[in-house]
Amino acid sequence: MKVGVLSLQGAVKEHLEMIKRCGFEGIKIKTVGDLEKVDRLIIPGGESTAIAKLAKIYGLDREIIKRGKEGMPIFGTCAGMILLANKVIGNEQIRFNLIDIVVERNAFGRQVDSFEVDLKIEDFSEKPFKAVFIRAPYIKKAGREVRVLAEFKGKIVMARQKNILVSSFHPELTDDLRVHKYFLSENY
Repeated sequence: MKVGVLSLQGAVKEHLEMIKRCGFEGIKIKTVGDLEKVDRLIIPGGESTAIAKLAKIYGLDREIIKRGKEGMPIFGTCAGMILLANKVIGNEQIRFNLIDIVVERNAFGRQVDSFEVDLKIEDFSEKPFKAVFIRAPYIKKAGREVRVLAEFKGKIVMARQKNILVSSFHPELTDDLRVHKYFLSENY
């Protein structure tokens, strides 16, 4: 299986390393042609507005939407979650509208307010996951078909709807492979 990481801006290298550590081939996605070569896609954290604008310039926005609607598994972390949402509070930036969530940007504060917390994640986590939050969004509202996988202080920080997985936090900034293994598993 080949796993793409959208490589327009953000934590690309870290996700590629996690994919490799999970035993799969990671590919940088910069063009529509690159995207056609992969079975799954990770949209990393970074600056969601910059990623969205570049995705539109390169035509990747339309192709990501098409592939997501066809069932390709897509995982968005932090900015990736914002891009996959169908609504972002107070912001009309380009979105892919692939998961029925309403997202609040920078909900846990500014860069200096970044933190780590032990998080219980449904489905695959017996022991807590050390979650890294950096200018993180959260899910303010989730649609009926969205499964909430993790919450922090009553705020939804990880969810899944069919083939789309999102997290507010950055699992690629830890040594723990469980979130990536979950997304890359045969049963996903």
